Amino acid sequence: MPKQKSTARSLSTAGLLAATSLVLALSGCATYDVTAPADARAEASAEGKATDGKASDGKANGGKGTEAGGVDCAKAKCVALTFDAGPSENTARLLDILKKEKVHATFFMLGKNHVAKRPAEVKRIDAEGHELANHTWSHQILTEIAPEEAKRELSRLQDAVRKITGKTPRLMRPPQGRTDGEVSKISKDLGLAQVLWSVTAKDYQTNDSALITKRVLEQTERDGVILLHDIYQGTVPAVPGILKELKKRGYTVVTVSQLLSPAKPEPGMVYRPE
Repeated sequence: MPKQKSTARSLSTAGLLAATSLVLALSGCATYDVTAPADARAEASAEGKATDGKASDGKANGGKGTEAGGVDCAKAKCVALTFDAGPSENTARLLDILKKEKVHATFFMLGKNHVAKRPAEVKRIDAEGHELANHTWSHQILTEIAPEEAKRELSRLQDAVRKITGKTPRLMRPPQGRTDGEVSKISKDLGLAQVLWSVTAKDYQTNDSALITKRVLEQTERDGVILLHDIYQGTVPAVPGILKELKKRGYTVVTVSQLLSPAKPEPGMVYRPE
C-alpha cells in the first residue's frame, strides 16, 4: 500500500479536538477521511450538546449511546473485539464462549466458502446480539482490482447477509487494511464505514494460543480495536484467557458500533484507532 500523508481537518469554531484527518494518496489526488473512534465519539457528543444545550444522551447522529448494551465508552475503559474471515467450523464454539462471558463482538465476514456455506452461524451471530460486518466476498485486495469489481466484492456480501438475517451490514474491513480514495467512495455509495485495528495477534502465523493471548494483551489500550480470526485453530481457545485478563485490567469489551457511540458509523469514513 502506498505511503500516505495525513493533514488535520478543521471541525468547528467551538474548540473541538480534531477528530478527522484528510488523507491524500501520493499516487493521485483521491482523498478519504480518517478518524479515531474516540475522536468520532467526542465530536458526536459535542454536536449533541450544541444541538440541545445539554450532554448528549447517546442519540446524536442516530447512535444508540448507552442504550447499546448499557455501555458509555466515554466513561468506561472500552476495547472493541472483532473477528475476521468467518464464519467457520470454529464459530459455534466461539459464540458459546462469548455467550458465557456475556461479551458481544463484531464479525467481519467473508462470503465465499463462509457466509454462503454457513447461514446458520450467520443467523446465530445476529440472534445473539453480535454485530454483522463485511470483509468482502472473496478477500480480494480492493485497491488492486477495478472499481466495479471492488463494488461487487462488497455488495455481494451485503446482499447475502441481508437475505439470511434481514439486516444489512454498516461496517466493512478492507482485506489487509488496504484502502484508498476509490475504495472509500465505493464504501460510501454502499453505506459502509471502514474499520481498521490497533491490535493484531497475527494468528494467521501461529496456532499457539498462549502466544496469541500474549500478543493481544501486550498491545491492547483503551479505545483500541482487536483483530482476531475465528478461522484459525489457535484463536478460539485463546479467547477465554484474553477476556478474563482484559476484564481483570478493567476493560469493557464492546462491538465497534458501541465503541463509536454516540457517533453513528459514517459511510466511507475510515475508523483507525490511535
